[in-house]
Amino acid sequence: MIQRVIDETPQGRIVVTASKHKKKKASAGADPNERPIAQNRKAWHDYLVLDTLECGIMLVGSEVKSLRQGKVSLAEAYGRLKQGEVWLIGCDIAEYIEANRFNHEPRRPRKLLMHRREIKRFASRAYEQSLTLVPLRMYFKGGRAKVLMGICRGRQRHDKREAMKKAEARREMQRQTYRQ
Repeated sequence: MIQRVIDETPQGRIVVTASKHKKKKASAGADPNERPIAQNRKAWHDYLVLDTLECGIMLVGSEVKSLRQGKVSLAEAYGRLKQGEVWLIGCDIAEYIEANRFNHEPRRPRKLLMHRREIKRFASRAYEQSLTLVPLRMYFKGGRAKVLMGICRGRQRHDKREAMKKAEARREMQRQTYRQ
């Protein structure tokens, strides 16, 4: 708390107190019930995202505790269709230290919770058209862990260069409009 004396009168001081930390404003499209855990920024660079879908994820207690601490890596993770179910493979959720012997395996496959029609529409489309299921974000929504999965097509080197040129041009235009 910061206190600042504004004025001194014969009756006493006039003191204004203010919080030291300012609250961050949420972006316009952000849901107030969502709390981000991790993002896969490299996926937006390496892949062209064609479609996205929010999925639940089956976790054990120590995994949830570790997620709340933000100890997760989506860098090498991908989705796979096995026996009519979608699994998240390669996602590294670090062990929760306080769980000792009841801890989980950090890189175990985790089942994604999707409706049958979503699996048919989303995951089988990826399987048939040789596309990749990539986790783009992981977050808590209403107290439950969610994963934003994307159907992606790998970008070639020339596509990545073109995307970087467009992003640089867009940033330069924003700088010019900001200066004026």
